[in-house]
Amino acid sequence: MFGIPKNNSDVKQLSPRKPVGIVLLVFALIVAGFSSYFTVDQGERGIVLRFGAFQRIAEPGLNFKLPFFESTHTISLQTQVSHFQLPAYSRDQQPASLVVSVNWHAQEPELEKIYSEFGSLSALEARIIQPRLPQAVKTVFGSYVAASSIQNRAKLNADIFDSVSKVLHGPIVIESVQLDNIDFSEAYEQSVEQRMLAEVEVAKLQQNALREKVQAEITVTQAKAQAESVKAQAAAEAEATRMKGEAEAAAIKAKGDALRQNPNLVELIKAERWNGELPQTMLPNSAVPFIDVKHPSASE
Repeated sequence: MFGIPKNNSDVKQLSPRKPVGIVLLVFALIVAGFSSYFTVDQGERGIVLRFGAFQRIAEPGLNFKLPFFESTHTISLQTQVSHFQLPAYSRDQQPASLVVSVNWHAQEPELEKIYSEFGSLSALEARIIQPRLPQAVKTVFGSYVAASSIQNRAKLNADIFDSVSKVLHGPIVIESVQLDNIDFSEAYEQSVEQRMLAEVEVAKLQQNALREKVQAEITVTQAKAQAESVKAQAAAEAEATRMKGEAEAAAIKAKGDALRQNPNLVELIKAERWNGELPQTMLPNSAVPFIDVKHPSASE
């Protein structure tokens, strides 16, 4: 039923090697096609290597490379954030725990150097930022006393930024350094709280003393005003009394002058004031009041 090959040529005709080779070739072409391009995201740059040697920087978007010969790695240019929790001492030997955050990014012209020397941003952070930043922060913080590190927080931040920027020079740019938190020992915080309470109490006493002083000044001012008012009233009354006395003296003088010039004026006043009735009672041996009234015709 089945024929047996008579020679080797018949065996070669039945071998499947040729179809397998075609399949492998097609597969290799497909892989090469897919391996000949790559994309770079915005905010990143691609590092193109040929047999491990740097070739060029690939920009964001679609890029091409030689399949099987070239490989790519990406490095971010976006802001990176590194956090640190550091023990430190102030100038007055107060222990503190500092929480510091650093914002930084890689410099685009230094990407070849970054990849050649560090290989990645995480390795750069471990070899450049982590060893240098703590000492720079501790040195600056150690130049401040504990109280001034809190009161002059903005200046402390600025000094830390300047110090960190100097020690972290290289293929990265330091955007900002933030001293997020300062925790002093519990004993120091209690002493600060007690001092603040004492300052509040002193301020309260000073305020009370000032209020009492102002109230005393108001009382003195009111007393002076009242005294001036009484003095003015007394002066007015004295002046009125004087003027009244002068008026009465002038009237008396006028009456005296009138009496001297007209002796009969007294009799005239008596006559004007008499109601025509004689007294009801008279003392013994007393004379009857008499008013000398002369008719004008009688004198004639």
